[in-house]
This record gives sequence, structure tokens and C-alpha cells, in this order.
Amino acid sequence: MPELPEVETTRRGLAPHLEGRHVVTAILRRPDLRWPIPADIETLLPGQRIDAVRRRAKYLLIDTQAGSALLHLGMSGSLRVLPADTPVRDHDHVDLLLDDDRVLRFNDPRRFGCLLWQAPGETHELLQGLGPEPLSDEFDGDYLFELSRGRRAPVKTFLMDQRVVVGVGNIYAAEALFAAGVSPLRAAGKVSRERYGELAGSIKTILGYAIQRGGTTLRDFISPDGAPGYFEQELAAYGRGGEPCPRCGRPLKQASIGQRTTVWCGHCQR
Repeated sequence: MPELPEVETTRRGLAPHLEGRHVVTAILRRPDLRWPIPADIETLLPGQRIDAVRRRAKYLLIDTQAGSALLHLGMSGSLRVLPADTPVRDHDHVDLLLDDDRVLRFNDPRRFGCLLWQAPGETHELLQGLGPEPLSDEFDGDYLFELSRGRRAPVKTFLMDQRVVVGVGNIYAAEALFAAGVSPLRAAGKVSRERYGELAGSIKTILGYAIQRGGTTLRDFISPDGAPGYFEQELAAYGRGGEPCPRCGRPLKQASIGQRTTVWCGHCQR
């Protein structure tokens, strides 16, 4: 499933083509994706000017005065801005026709994505109770330290809790823990303030770099311009169980934590 950098890459790719444009009509080729598509998409969105394309966690929001279309790419979804006469392919489920004779097209073979509606002044239930954005000023080592006191869960599980911080998925949690030298097995409540400072800094650095490079290439993710992101061989830990540690050369360990595969160095990460 695309992680925060992939979604932010998509947002940055789409925004210049969507912001300031008007939606002429919404074409739904099926009534649902993961959940039913609300009627508001067809009744309220047409005629509206797109004021902004935002991201919250791994969701994209297309803002208008009438409300916001809320999208999630799921496991296989992609968004493209295409000429309006571009032939429809399999799994092209939604088109938003724009006033410049182009369409925003949502393709999702597995239909684990979603297209929902958020009314003005409201927060959709999927966005309620979420933690801060990892690249925001609110997220730092002091925040993690205070929130983690008394927590017995492994620190990797703690970081992947969307109520703690949004968008730090399996790949980037593993990479940040490796960069900070913190074992993913250590209880969250046993990590010091100083080490949480290092960990928060690693998360910001790694996510920022991944966004700059266009996100990691997962099986189904393609950037909005049609080019894949950068390849996973740039990752230091994730997916490299049994291979030499980039720092000490010892074999990287691999285990399941919270039903997610975790890779770390038993020597460099304590």
C-alpha cells in the first residue's frame, strides 16, 4: 500500500493541474470502490472550482466551497490528469471532467481505494482522531517521549499507530529506526527523550528525502507523470532480512512485529 511519500508525490503532481480549474461533471462507472461512492460526488462537485489539493495522512482531499472529495489510493489505485478523449481502460472507475478538456481519472484494479465526501466545516470520520503530520513542527522528540510513557508495546508498533503520528508505515518506520540506531523491539516507554529526538529527526529526514525522490517503488505505485518512483535498493533495512548490515556487515535480523515484517540490525540497533 502506498505510504505517505507516495501520496504526497501524487498530491504535488496533481495540484498544478487541478487547482483553479472547475469540475464540469463527475462520471462514475461503478457505484462503489471499497465503500459506496456518495451521491454528493455527482450532485455537489460539478460546477465547483478546485481551491486546493491537500493531503491528510494517506488521504487526498480536493477542496471546493461545496465540500471536499476525499480519496485513498488503496493498494493499487492511481490518479492521472489526461485529455478528455483518452480511451477508457479496464478499472478506470471515475472521471472528473475539468473545464480545460482534461479529466482526473481514478484507476483502481483491486478497488481497495475510496472516493468519499467531506462537508464544509466537518472532519470525515476517517480523519478523526489522527495524530500530527510527521513533517509538522508539532511532531518532535519531546512529543514522542511524553506520549510514550508507560507504553509497553514495541517502539515500531508505537510509531505505526496513526493516533500517535500519521503516515509512518512499515517501510519508513523500519528505515527511521535503523537510522536512529533504535531497536524496533524496545518498549516504547523505555526509549529516552534524547533517542526519541534522534528518531523524530530520522523520520523527518527519511520521509523528506523519499518525497523528494518521488516515493519508493511499490508493486502497484506509479507517479502521476507515469514514471515510477525510485527503487527499493536505496533502503537500508526494509526488505533486506539476512543481508549484510550497511554499517557493521552483520546479517540483518527479520521477524514479525504486530503482524508486519520487521528488519533490523541486532548490533547497531539497541
